[in-house]
Amino acid sequence: MSINVNGAPVALPQDPRMSLLDLLREQEHLSGTKKGCNQGACGACTILVNGERILSCLALAVQYDGQEITTIEGLGSADDLHPIQRAFVQHDGFQCGYCTPGQICSAVGMIAELQRGVPSHVTEDLGDEAIAFSQEEVRERMSGNLCRCGAYNGIIDAITESVAEVAQ
Repeated sequence: MSINVNGAPVALPQDPRMSLLDLLREQEHLSGTKKGCNQGACGACTILVNGERILSCLALAVQYDGQEITTIEGLGSADDLHPIQRAFVQHDGFQCGYCTPGQICSAVGMIAELQRGVPSHVTEDLGDEAIAFSQEEVRERMSGNLCRCGAYNGIIDAITESVAEVAQ
């Protein structure tokens, strides 16, 4: 039994109670995914599973046997930043940076949701196959990712600037 983390196979833990967050941080030493509240309320632990965003603190690692996990470390590198990572830097979408990995992973997942036509609470026409990008949609969809520093304007600007590039 294993999962793929950023393209590499990883053995599942012996203890079936280990969260996916703890597997990533403690077993795999991937410190980008943050442990914030450890209760699913802050979004700091957001990662992508098969391209969909989840809160890794609420997920048991054994549930993801055979799945593809992408953490902030798997989105880009210092030499080749993901478009959203670049935009976060350009728009000061971070201050202390603690929430930034979760914000970025969530933004990548959110853009994929828009492309798939997944509605949100503020989507006006649920019958539309394509959901129009708007700042209201971004704010609603990113509302589960908290930033204690209040860098929300930079975060929204970064996502808005990079959405077209990521959506390709």
